[in-house]
Amino acid sequence: MIARSVRVTGRIQGVFFRSWTAEQARALGVAGGVRNTPGGSVEGHLEGEEASVQELIELLHQGPPAARVEHVDVDDSQPEGAANFEVRH
Repeated sequence: MIARSVRVTGRIQGVFFRSWTAEQARALGVAGGVRNTPGGSVEGHLEGEEASVQELIELLHQGPPAARVEHVDVDDSQPEGAANFEVRH
């Protein structure tokens, strides 16, 4: 079990980025959550098996069709014991 904090920048708010991320995470068995920030980025906490978390991070570099991802920052984090993946407000 690993955990990563991510911050995604670009044109990602208003294009269903959070919902798309939750869908991808649930399909991969990754727990945690994502939220919009006032500055226009999306922050997330991802935890699960290393291969699944890494695959989700790779998907975040692309995003949903309407998004334009400019950068994805990834930092090690501590698992929080999340049971599912949620869109946070």
